Formats: sequence, structure tokens, C-alpha cells
Amino acid sequence: MRQLTAPAKGTPSKATRTNGTSSKTTSTGNRTRDADSFAVASFILGLPGLLVGNIFLGPTAIVLATLALIRGTARQGRAWFGMFLGLADLVVLATLVTLNGTVSWSH
Repeated sequence: MRQLTAPAKGTPSKATRTNGTSSKTTSTGNRTRDADSFAVASFILGLPGLLVGNIFLGPTAIVLATLALIRGTARQGRAWFGMFLGLADLVVLATLVTLNGTVSWSH
């Protein structure tokens, strides 16, 4: 039978990385980085949504901005602007449907 032994002194355990930070701290750092990425993505998707694909890009920008704000992004301005662009996409969509009866631009 094999005996389980404790790691030798100085050997990092599974919960501790080699640089001495715990995995919980690293997890929080990843969560903030993900929230920042969501904020940037909402901004980037909201911009082209004003011209094309607003039926898909608008709601996607709104959802990503909301997730970024809930997760505590450091880029709150970008997340709010992404939220604004997503809502503007839906306003453009509603205007197009009302005026033209279609979801695309026409001349």
C-alpha cells in the first residue's frame, strides 16, 4: 500500500503558485481581466452595429456591457459607452422598421 505524505518544506502546494500568490488571488485577477475584455468587446460590437447587423450586435453589446459592470470592470466608461451604443443600435433598428418596414438600410 502507498502512503500519502505531505509535500516537503519549501515545495509549493496545489493552492499556491510558484510566485507565492494563491489561486484565489489569481482567479480574482482573471475575473477583472475578463470584465475588462467584456467592456472592450461591448464597445467594439456596438460601433458597427449602428450601420450593420444591429439586430444582433446591439443586444450583444448590451449583454457584454452589463456583465462587465456586474463583474467590476476597471473600464467602466468603456462599458457604459458600449451599453449606450447597444441601445443606440436598437433605436436605429426600431427607426428602420418604422420608416422602411425592413431591418436594413435602403436608399
